[in-house]
Amino acid sequence: MTIRVCVAGATGWAGSALSLGIAQATDMELVAAVSRTHAGKTLGSVIHFDDLLAPVHATVAEVIAYKPDVLVEYTKPDVAKVHVVAALEGGAHVVVGTSGLTDDDYREIDEVAQSAGRGVLAAGNFAITAVLLQKFAEAAARYVPQWEIIDYADAGKEDVPSGTVRELVNRLSRVRPPHKEVAIESLQGPQESRGAELDGTQVHSVRLPGYTLSVDAIFGMPDQRLILRHEAGASAEPYVEGALLAIRKVSGLVGVHRGLATVMEM
Repeated sequence: MTIRVCVAGATGWAGSALSLGIAQATDMELVAAVSRTHAGKTLGSVIHFDDLLAPVHATVAEVIAYKPDVLVEYTKPDVAKVHVVAALEGGAHVVVGTSGLTDDDYREIDEVAQSAGRGVLAAGNFAITAVLLQKFAEAAARYVPQWEIIDYADAGKEDVPSGTVRELVNRLSRVRPPHKEVAIESLQGPQESRGAELDGTQVHSVRLPGYTLSVDAIFGMPDQRLILRHEAGASAEPYVEGALLAIRKVSGLVGVHRGLATVMEM
């Protein structure tokens, strides 16, 4: 059966690469796209792929009229939750690639998804190496009691930490909280220098030109240290295969599921 897909943010950096991947997949059809800037055009005319005739609309409410099986949300955190809820209420399953949604956002989305009997698969990062970092970090946290996360991204990235790191610390929190030798409130000097505490983990977000997205998960024990790193380049290609897998798997879910690893055999 062909999966009918709409992509919100289809003309963006990640969304355009995914749209091309959907167009080339034999089991999917890209039926419509969302982009306020390019509404009224065909997607192919915007991303320079003439065979892609999916119409572009300004809102998710408009593309739900095409009755997609799956909506992929790849826009910005200030509108993502509204898009996801509209898609769920319109009968679509949702794949979320947008970063910046909070745990509270996902709790609200889960209530809507459960009520609608639809699935939401949210991944802070669809790259396979990022998924592996998360799995390896979970294993490390079972044996190493102390860790911190460094989150690197381009200077223009507004949401902190990245969706990749939010997902990582959420997974680590389900293993156990990290041990802290000195409580944050007992520090001498600016407490902010120790980063922000997220789900019990200290996270340090670096925003500088030259980075696309990188994550260091650093685990420490006396006289030994483990550093797990995911590092992405400038291309969006690494995220396409993982997103296609999410599209194929999300219809078998109900409620919110966070992380591509939840539908992978690992």
